[in-house]
Amino acid sequence: MPTSRFNKFEKRRKNTKLLSLFIVFGSILLIIFLFLLIFGGDDEADSIDDNQIDESMQEEETDSNSEVGEQGDALENNTDSETNSSEDETGSTEDPEAEEDNNGEVETEQVEPSDDNVIEAYTGDWLPVGTEQSEPHTINFSDGSQDRQEMRTAAAAATGLDRDNLIMWWAGRNGDQKVINTVSDPDETEIYRVYNTWVANEGWQPTKVERLKENDQN
Repeated sequence: MPTSRFNKFEKRRKNTKLLSLFIVFGSILLIIFLFLLIFGGDDEADSIDDNQIDESMQEEETDSNSEVGEQGDALENNTDSETNSSEDETGSTEDPEAEEDNNGEVETEQVEPSDDNVIEAYTGDWLPVGTEQSEPHTINFSDGSQDRQEMRTAAAAATGLDRDNLIMWWAGRNGDQKVINTVSDPDETEIYRVYNTWVANEGWQPTKVERLKENDQN
């Protein structure tokens, strides 16, 4: 009887010891699980937050670069506009009778007037107007002649008057193969004395223009 009781006690003591071991082992597993759950979750959250921060920073950097690019384009456009404006202002201050541009306008130079009826006089590098006449050339002053028609073209080129509407008041000899033409617009508000020289095979070439106060050939 005592032996049977002792065996029961030993058996109960072993069961209690195993139960304790299971409890301890289970507690350790629970602690590990909670540790992984808490700290592992924080790491994942931190990783997500870091990724979100990186994406936000990249978006901000892209927006910033776009703004910088737009500002740079705007600045470049403003600079181009200011440059064009400066060029226009510079061009507007030039003397219209003393310029040479790329549009075929002639460079002119002021000279002394030949008499008191002259408002201003200037020479220029006008080109010969061309001719249909052959050499040797003899001047024909008759109305409607080829010379008179080509003198009209030369006078219009030098004065800016309309060739078809200008009036030729005078065509006189001014030396060998040289003439003087007095011309005006129909209203006689613009009156000019044009000096022309004949260039062989190329026609009449204006060499000097005088703007007159009044028509001295009327």
